[in-house]
Amino acid sequence: MAKPEYYYGVHSVESLLELEPERVLTLFTLKGRDDQRLQKILQLAEPFGISVQKASRDSLEKLAGLPFHQGVVAAVRPHPTLNEKDLDQILAETPDALLLALDQVTDPHNLGACIRTAAAMGVQAVIVPRDRSASLTPTARKVAAGGAEKVKFIQVTNLARTLAHLKETTHTRVIGTMLDESAMPIQKCDFSGPVVIVMGAEDTGLRPITQAQCDHKVYIPMSGNLQSLNVSVATGMALYEACRQRSEV
Repeated sequence: MAKPEYYYGVHSVESLLELEPERVLTLFTLKGRDDQRLQKILQLAEPFGISVQKASRDSLEKLAGLPFHQGVVAAVRPHPTLNEKDLDQILAETPDALLLALDQVTDPHNLGACIRTAAAMGVQAVIVPRDRSASLTPTARKVAAGGAEKVKFIQVTNLARTLAHLKETTHTRVIGTMLDESAMPIQKCDFSGPVVIVMGAEDTGLRPITQAQCDHKVYIPMSGNLQSLNVSVATGMALYEACRQRSEV
């Protein structure tokens, strides 16, 4: 049996119990905590016979790997890693899918924030390269605040090759965000149909090999001398514009 993963934080554990309670092996809760939020978590766990153990603050910190566990940690059966084949299945089931690709976003906090926004905006899958990219660590899951259980997380061997495959097999349009002379204001771009929005790391942007796969290049207009935004903030703005347009169709 694979080693369990550890989810921590109220939102993350609560969402897991609501959507995938069968994966939860054990709940660890802080000794002495008995507030309303914890009671809701315990009520969600009770029908499934999930073991609940009281633990010290230090023990929870060791399980979570960080002190910001909010008094609850869940030991969970790990999900199988989703890959290119799973992405093909998603597109077969949802021909007009809205996808988000992150090119070398290495900060788990940024990844979690992007996933949280993606879930809120109805994105079907978040795609990242397997190497030189953040993975779904407990920290990323906590920042995602339940979003990681609502949107598919796909790790691919080669992001540029995956984008080319999507274009060829499903006619998905690739829209990259970047500061480029050929880029158009994001609100002038058409986001209808199957689309993957590609975001780069805020310090390096999209790699040239990724840019080469973009059908359209867009930028987020900003006032003043500000040139860039945190990738999770920019992702939220780009996804909102896409959803605004798609809801009007």
